[in-house]
Amino acid sequence: MFDAADLGAFYETAVGRAAQRLIAGAIGEIWPDLTGLRVLGYGFAPPYLGADVRARAERVIALMPARMGVIPWPEGHPLSLLADEDCLPFADALFDRILVIHGLETADAARVLLRQLWRVLAPEGRILVVAPNRASLWAQMVSSPFACGRPFHKSELTTVLTDTLFEPVRWGKALYMPPFSGRRMAQMGNGLEKVGRYMIPTLNGVHLVEATKSLYGRAIPATGSTVRLRAAATLQG
Repeated sequence: MFDAADLGAFYETAVGRAAQRLIAGAIGEIWPDLTGLRVLGYGFAPPYLGADVRARAERVIALMPARMGVIPWPEGHPLSLLADEDCLPFADALFDRILVIHGLETADAARVLLRQLWRVLAPEGRILVVAPNRASLWAQMVSSPFACGRPFHKSELTTVLTDTLFEPVRWGKALYMPPFSGRRMAQMGNGLEKVGRYMIPTLNGVHLVEATKSLYGRAIPATGSTVRLRAAATLQG
């Protein structure tokens, strides 16, 4: 499994920077404006929560699962936290937007994690899950961070979301560029993305799915230590 340091190192490589650019572009198509919103990134989201996002959003937090570890981010004013996936240290309905990347596929219990994310999402909020496509090269190569854990078919993502009281409302695709290192390959990323959408539409590296929160189920109460509860109270202040 890639830990937080490994993922940070990947995004410093030429292929990692190209992957970030392509996925960030797809995220931006779905979420073009986060002005005034409270945003949670779960998994390893710092590459997708840039200075422009932090400047416009009311609040941005990057939460990394305990088994991944955590890196201080950003420099100078850390907004990153570490927590167990079954006990997120936030009050109910705190966030307007939740981005999940490098998180769902490596979760010990995906449904438990999603129910916790459901709990902390505001009633009118949106969640955006970026998950590896089971049919892609990125999910097959062990050197790829998108090969960690469980990749998904679109139908599997739909099932796990609807089972945890989310309703998928919009889909996207990204990362048609093959997961090969090298500056030249990375520089071809935009062109390969355009060709891939038309020539090999099912071989995208990642699925993106935006979902709303169904209010037919009750929230799962958070459990945990006094320290976690204090952390939640601090974040609301």
